[in-house]
Amino acid sequence: MEIKNFIGGEWVTHSHLQSIAVTNPANGEELATIPRSTVNEVNEAVAFAKQAQKSWALVPAPKRADYLYAIGQKMKEKKEYLATVLTKEMGKVIEEARGEVQEGIDMAYYMAGEGRRLFGETTPSELANKFAMSIRAPIGVVGLITPWNFPVAIATWKSFPAIVAGNTFIWKPSNETPMMAYEMGKIFEEIGLPNGVANIVFGSGPTVGTALIEHPDVKVISFTGSTTTGSKVAELGGRHLKKISLEMGGKNAVIVMDDADLQLATEGILWSAFGTAGQRCTACSRVIVHKDVREELEKRLLDEMQKLTIGNGLDEQVKIGPVINKAALEKINHYVQIGKQEGATLLAGGRILNETPYDKGFYYEPTLFTNVKPDMIIAQEEIFGPVVSIIEVASLEEAIEVNNSVKFGLSSSIFSQNVNTIFRAQRDLDTGIVYVNAGTTGAEIHLPFGGTKGTGNGHRDSGVAALDVYTEWKSIYVDYSGKLQRAQIDTE
Repeated sequence: MEIKNFIGGEWVTHSHLQSIAVTNPANGEELATIPRSTVNEVNEAVAFAKQAQKSWALVPAPKRADYLYAIGQKMKEKKEYLATVLTKEMGKVIEEARGEVQEGIDMAYYMAGEGRRLFGETTPSELANKFAMSIRAPIGVVGLITPWNFPVAIATWKSFPAIVAGNTFIWKPSNETPMMAYEMGKIFEEIGLPNGVANIVFGSGPTVGTALIEHPDVKVISFTGSTTTGSKVAELGGRHLKKISLEMGGKNAVIVMDDADLQLATEGILWSAFGTAGQRCTACSRVIVHKDVREELEKRLLDEMQKLTIGNGLDEQVKIGPVINKAALEKINHYVQIGKQEGATLLAGGRILNETPYDKGFYYEPTLFTNVKPDMIIAQEEIFGPVVSIIEVASLEEAIEVNNSVKFGLSSSIFSQNVNTIFRAQRDLDTGIVYVNAGTTGAEIHLPFGGTKGTGNGHRDSGVAALDVYTEWKSIYVDYSGKLQRAQIDTE
């Protein structure tokens, strides 16, 4: 299947462009090709988006929201089909794919609700016969750069608030998972979203992404990806005075205290660590466990890890699918070797699965290290695969210190039955998301998503906070006194 760019409401053929193959990470099957777009295609898309935004901004917000309701309904009708496409191109197991599509549906309905809110504020003026208020105003054309691990959910986190706020956008999806962007483009087309509001341009980050960041008519860049790339996006965007929203890496930890429900903690760790084959920015990569329950927790984890089934995510019985590509496989294995060299004890896993039936895909065994020190590389750097490090501590204070010792601050979790312990932890854990008696994954779309330190730059996806990325605050003063009033001067 040949996938084309979606520009100005049309699927545009660019026969002069080279193509990029899209393959199924479970078995190496070629699924589609996409164009390797250039600056010219970006310029074309921005021109359409800029023109469309002039009229789109004048559409009442509740009417803009109606399009989101329609998109959500169409996604709901196509949910099983979309989940199957997602699993084929990304590899995550089918139940997770269904959950991701549902997240997009939820975001459509949630942000559609904002069409009747988009609240500003009214305040008393300090002068007589004067009215003061603030409102949200659309910014214009925005650029969205999304990753491969959540190819539809993250895109909806970004595009739907942009739409309801009155912006138009150019979306550059990952080359690894462009088929979900194609499917969303078809939905935009089917529900009659006005031409130019949504545009999709495929291609490389260095070319398409850079062109979006540097284009003078693109006012906002929202990026999700690695911290290394995000730093470059921020640097380049800063030169052009762009508003840049970054959601980047994580080195997330589950803290297990000595009074924890160990069965519940085991389940939470397994789901957080090995769901999506560990390829989540919120994945559990560290388990910080009290010394009194470490051995018992390790035993429970090992017992349950043996029950995990690995294979093609379309098989309903499979719990762990492939990683995205060969480079990811090699990176994960490289970190495992580092862990061994650092002196950590390998309890389970630690190898590439390359025998039949895994030989045509990219599979890595769920891996568990113990005797890991907080300053080891495997305890500090993001691996982005099914690898977990167990770190022993003697107190809550030590657990929090270890949790906060990394350069990331996305998600954290604590298992405890003590309310005092829990409240201290949720206060002191330096992460944008904190879970209590649950794993490090499972964010809901009506709360802000993002983190501290190397995870982001202060902005958030999801929830009402997402609107701050796609709107500008405008303060309005209406003086009906019939005379010139000078604030701060005439109030003396």
